[in-house]
Amino acid sequence: MANSKNVSLDVTIMGREFRISCPEDEKAGLMQSVNFLDKKMREIRESGKVIGIERIAIMAALNIAHDYLSGKGGDLDPDAAQERIDRLNGLLDNALAEQDNLF
Repeated sequence: MANSKNVSLDVTIMGREFRISCPEDEKAGLMQSVNFLDKKMREIRESGKVIGIERIAIMAALNIAHDYLSGKGGDLDPDAAQERIDRLNGLLDNALAEQDNLF
């Protein structure tokens, strides 16, 4: 939404606090992203192959980008996917309902 009010959120990624600003209506999506990134970074750290938070962050970013670009999507959360499908279906229903009024 173009006129959505921005909110500041305090998030924690790998035990480090960050303050992030985002549109209010995107807060839930941002929190999902934060949780996804935190999970990926912890998995990399626990593998013991990469040391240092900056290197872990870069490896997580590369892994996520690779999954995205190759169409894998990584570890897709089924509940989040269903929520997104339901939201998209609602948007489609609204758009189609508006089209009915044209004829």
